[in-house]
Amino acid sequence: ADCRYTCHQECRSLIQLDCRRPGPCQSQLSPESTLLPPCSQNATQTVEEEKPEPPTVQEIKQKIEKYNAKVTNCLLMKLNDDGTYTGFIKVHLKLRRPVTVPAGIRPQSIYDALKEVNLAEMTDKRTSFYLPLDAIKQLHISSTTTVSEVIQGLLKKFMVVDNPQKFALFKEMRKDGQVLFQKLPLTEYPLYLRLLAGPDTDVLSFVLKENETGEVEWDAFSIPELQNFLMILDKEEKDKIQQVHRKYERFKQRLQQTLKEARGKPG
Repeated sequence: ADCRYTCHQECRSLIQLDCRRPGPCQSQLSPESTLLPPCSQNATQTVEEEKPEPPTVQEIKQKIEKYNAKVTNCLLMKLNDDGTYTGFIKVHLKLRRPVTVPAGIRPQSIYDALKEVNLAEMTDKRTSFYLPLDAIKQLHISSTTTVSEVIQGLLKKFMVVDNPQKFALFKEMRKDGQVLFQKLPLTEYPLYLRLLAGPDTDVLSFVLKENETGEVEWDAFSIPELQNFLMILDKEEKDKIQQVHRKYERFKQRLQQTLKEARGKPG
């Protein structure tokens, strides 16, 4: 309840955290525990990062002018009177699993788009198919458009009826010859990231992928929690080694018994 520690139910008996202690080191172990060394004050103190001040309208205007000067096509950003701005982003679709779409309906027309007709809601029939790998979709969005709205907009354009929570938007960056992916929070503003990075997609691009909910975000855990994970993994490793040793010990005994019984017999 205090330190929000999480572990498997079968591992509960192995964890000995004393969350009742006051101070910044609330996940410190009790004195009799030998699971982990006591954590230090410096290890558990969290420093709150100061959030940068939002840019002023004048700063946004300067950034947009600098951005548009680098644009080689007609996909410029435009500043509105209220301080918001609009522009374009390209999203690469890298979906490994099939998506669910309505079956047997016609493609969306311009009339449907203007009237915001959702063809997916006009039929209960469903089918699944694979979207072309690494297809690219260009979106015209606002500076107030969030990642969540971008995902929902992409699914609507492709008439995908799967839950939007199954998908996540990543930013892809290239640095020192490596390709790095970072999952964006649903409240992030993609157009602002595009503005800061500039129009070069080699510097920054957006990718729609499956939301791997099973992926562990290790940065979200404290040092004592990570040390407990190492202890549990070490125990599991030792148990596995013992199982392998017992398996081959039994095989060795049967082999020796067979050789012993075969002694003196021809062939």
